[in-house]
Amino acid sequence: MTIKAKEVLKNKFWLVEDDGEKIGTLSYDNEKYMLNDSTGHCHYFSSQNAISKKFDSKINWTKLDITETAPTEKLVHGMPTSCLPHNPIYDVKRKLPMFSKSTKSKSLYCAGYFIIRFDKGWVKSFCPKLITIERYESKGPFKTEIEMRTELSRVNK
Repeated sequence: MTIKAKEVLKNKFWLVEDDGEKIGTLSYDNEKYMLNDSTGHCHYFSSQNAISKKFDSKINWTKLDITETAPTEKLVHGMPTSCLPHNPIYDVKRKLPMFSKSTKSKSLYCAGYFIIRFDKGWVKSFCPKLITIERYESKGPFKTEIEMRTELSRVNK
């Protein structure tokens, strides 16, 4: 009998397996361990040793393997984006950094902050769709929200 407790939540929740077959879940709430077995019964234990005695076996406690991933840049040609950009391109003629939100997407978004003139006036926008920029008068892209707000207040005067 090889009992393994695979950590799911650090020091709080484990999946309990016997030779690769799930036999229950184990949780800990700062006072006691609670084992919900596959038959639907609930068992309470005061320590890990008490759990080992229940199974008449040593339990192999595996730790949760947390690996830090380096944050990826949400930038397209120096301009901020609202999500992780896919297919980044730069339209030289219009001077627009563009991207799509997934590898298979056909919709293009413009990186950066913009102000767009609709019928009711100028509005601020972060990473608008390219089609919106094409249909309406706009100014941008701006690297920061402060630059965009400054231009917005200037055009509203």
